[in-house]
Amino acid sequence: MADYHFVYKDVEGASTQWDDIQRKLGNLPAKPPAFKPAPFTPANDQASLPKDKSWIDEKTEQDLEDLEDNPDLDDDRFLEEYRKKRLAELRETAKVARYGSVVLISGSDFVREVSQAPADVWVVVILYKEGIAECGVLMQCLEDLAAKYPATKFVKIISTDCIPNYPDRNVPTVLVYNSGAVKANHVGLRSFGRRCTPEGVALVLCQSDPVLNDGQSGNGRSRKAVIDGVRKRFIEKVVTEHENDDDGSSSD
Repeated sequence: MADYHFVYKDVEGASTQWDDIQRKLGNLPAKPPAFKPAPFTPANDQASLPKDKSWIDEKTEQDLEDLEDNPDLDDDRFLEEYRKKRLAELRETAKVARYGSVVLISGSDFVREVSQAPADVWVVVILYKEGIAECGVLMQCLEDLAAKYPATKFVKIISTDCIPNYPDRNVPTVLVYNSGAVKANHVGLRSFGRRCTPEGVALVLCQSDPVLNDGQSGNGRSRKAVIDGVRKRFIEKVVTEHENDDDGSSSD
């Protein structure tokens, strides 16, 4: 007859009285702690979150448009009005901040791109020639400013495409337009100081008019407000460069 052996296994974590005695005598290792699952925390239900100004601020333009017929806002006049206000702000920002780089134009584009630009847009035009080092220096500065002030339109055009027989000794030349009229002109790199930097160029451009617009502060900014903003950026840049120099020195 076959010999059958049965091994009984109790519930995990269970212990007999005999085992408890042996543990007290040190004959068995300590009893492992019983398994305890982590407390259950239900996920936040987005629909149940409070709806306030911060909830509206987190929405994109498309989200705000989708909320137009949301029944949750129909009973809250304040939130509905704030939604409309926020949507208008996002649309205005998208409309104003529409440039951001120095765009190449031809002579036939000049009237459309410069003279006929919207009245609330300042246009900075650089007349340049390939192969002239001074043009490259100023162009780099304008590219930097175009990225920082995307509501100001920056264009570049080969000097003789704009003005036939324009002398190379006068390039780079910068023209500033608004409402179809020339508001300022700066001939040669020397017009922007001994050391041409984006900050220096910005200050020269804003000498008499608030030419630069970052698209965040509206179109009604004064010349002083724009220059104060340019100076603030310049100070922040100097401080950052100084800190980076100190970090490089300490690492050596």
